[in-house]
Amino acid sequence: MTLQQRFRFSFAQPQVIHLLVLLAGGLAAIYFFGRVLAPVFASIVIAYLLDSLVGHLERSGLPRLAAVLLVVAAFLTVLVLLQVTLIPLLLDQIEEFSQEIPALISRFQEWLSRLPADYPQLISEEEVQELISNARSKLVPEVVPLGQWMISFSFNSMAQLLVNLFLIPFLVFFFLKDKETILSALSRFFPAERGMLHNVWQDVNQQIGNYLRGKFIEVLVVWSVSGLTFALLGLRVPVLMGALVGISVLVPYLGVLAMTIPVAVVAYVQWGMGSSFLFVMLAYVVIQLIDGNILSPLLLSEVVQLHPIVIVISILAFGSIWGFWGVVFAVPLATLVRAVVRSWPVPEGEPAKAGS
Repeated sequence: MTLQQRFRFSFAQPQVIHLLVLLAGGLAAIYFFGRVLAPVFASIVIAYLLDSLVGHLERSGLPRLAAVLLVVAAFLTVLVLLQVTLIPLLLDQIEEFSQEIPALISRFQEWLSRLPADYPQLISEEEVQELISNARSKLVPEVVPLGQWMISFSFNSMAQLLVNLFLIPFLVFFFLKDKETILSALSRFFPAERGMLHNVWQDVNQQIGNYLRGKFIEVLVVWSVSGLTFALLGLRVPVLMGALVGISVLVPYLGVLAMTIPVAVVAYVQWGMGSSFLFVMLAYVVIQLIDGNILSPLLLSEVVQLHPIVIVISILAFGSIWGFWGVVFAVPLATLVRAVVRSWPVPEGEPAKAGS
């Protein structure tokens, strides 16, 4: 069958058209209304993650309303504790880190100045002076207000968190409580023949649900262990560095590499190239090895079996489209694409698509 014939066959299937329209509508809603409806989308994701706990309590004999109230109360308690304890500490450490920027620039200039003496065959003193001059003219004007921007951004984010502290639990409660009613109302907009939609949803629901829950636990564990390790080693802003290391696991492979630079920079500014610097970097490598070889496989075994090349390409592709959130949700989006490909109709007589 030629490509043109295959194209005609595929788009002659009503279910293919329905699926593409649904995907296009969802992407358009996120693109045009994502900023305004961010609390709604966040509430949907949180409700989706908490629904398994509600279901577990229901199977234990609790009525759904009681199970929802219990789960939402626990979720709200965690939010309040984070707002009271962790968020202020993070803000203080962000401010402290912003005050380290001048020292970082000074250390960087000192390191550059030593390069001609250490590696005269690679770089000359004139080239170093030109590099420093260019850095001062381009980087410094942007770095000087960076600390003020970080503090302002932090307080703005905290104000937004205060709003979401009340709005998101409210939405999560009703998404969980009225789940069946909402799904029943939405089903009226779908065609009667929705076998392909059902197959895609079943695949995505199983894979992405387990992935998001596993990643959430992984972030918390890596964040806690990293922050505690950095604090024991005496690294400045350990909570902030631990948070960044924990969040970096949301970006497979590339997050680990990218986070190496901030950890190394903070340690170098604090101690220079000494034994304390080496201990911090060794601890960071050990944490990443344990996460990559023990924790992540334990939490995510048999989940989202995508080849590493596919994951990296997905990160680059979706990151170029949606920026930070495209990078964070690259794996779930790639899983969605794979589910669509696996459910795509094929002409009779052709082999079915591989399971993965």
